[in-house]
Amino acid sequence: MKAVIPAAGLGTRFLPATKSTPKEMLPVVDKPAIQYVVEEAVRAGIDDILIITGRGKQSIEDYFDISYELESVLKERNDFEKLEEMREISDMADIHYIRQKKPLGLGHAILCAKKHVDGDNFAVLLGDDIIFSEKPCIGQLIEKFDELNSSVIGVGEVPAEWVEKYGIVDCRAVDTRLCEIEGIVEKPSMDEAPSNLAVMGRYVFTPDIFECIDETGIGKGGEIQLTDAIKILTERQKVYAYRFEGRRFDLGDKTDWLKTNVEAALNREEFRDEMIKFMKEKISRE
Repeated sequence: MKAVIPAAGLGTRFLPATKSTPKEMLPVVDKPAIQYVVEEAVRAGIDDILIITGRGKQSIEDYFDISYELESVLKERNDFEKLEEMREISDMADIHYIRQKKPLGLGHAILCAKKHVDGDNFAVLLGDDIIFSEKPCIGQLIEKFDELNSSVIGVGEVPAEWVEKYGIVDCRAVDTRLCEIEGIVEKPSMDEAPSNLAVMGRYVFTPDIFECIDETGIGKGGEIQLTDAIKILTERQKVYAYRFEGRRFDLGDKTDWLKTNVEAALNREEFRDEMIKFMKEKISRE
């Protein structure tokens, strides 16, 4: 299965840091955020990845490319461990790029992938959402897709006061984690929200979603919303929501970015003990 990673957003919520740096390239410990997303796809068995970029996103392409000058320096220094790490970045998958020329929203960004997907089923991973899980989140959705032969969307519960930040689903429970979507609303108010199950940046679609995006007009925020296209898709075929196992962080949110760094550091053996010690000392001083 191919994967599409939309990474064309302007990152205005993270200004001024994103004035000259794509939000997907913000560091999480010692790797840019988008590397975690690519690694999730690769861990799920995906080796054909299309990243949707935009103006000012050249550093994403450079990052996953071969850096001959850097490799030459590392080789001269006999730093073969770092050399191997750099080569793994450029070799981890076949990564392709296409530019979204106008900022017309997530739905339009995914529509840019239509030719590359070429009529196949495909996965979508948002480039600014990091999910830590034992089994890759997108791998969990692919398993459900294969079982149901229907599009599957990753969801999670959010506090009622957060529903206006997300696409919110209305669904009928199939089991404890799976439900069939009966409706979906983009960023509703607390009073309008049909539930507190929010779309969490991971999807597996049939290619029928492209026709639905084509039929979608300009929606909330003056953009072509993927949520509106999913609503059309639910009227034509079954679409499911799956409560995946894992912890999700939104890299567009400054507090979440800080939490992501802490989570990633605690997941690393070389940082864990020192981080725990630092946090305990910090708390004790407050």
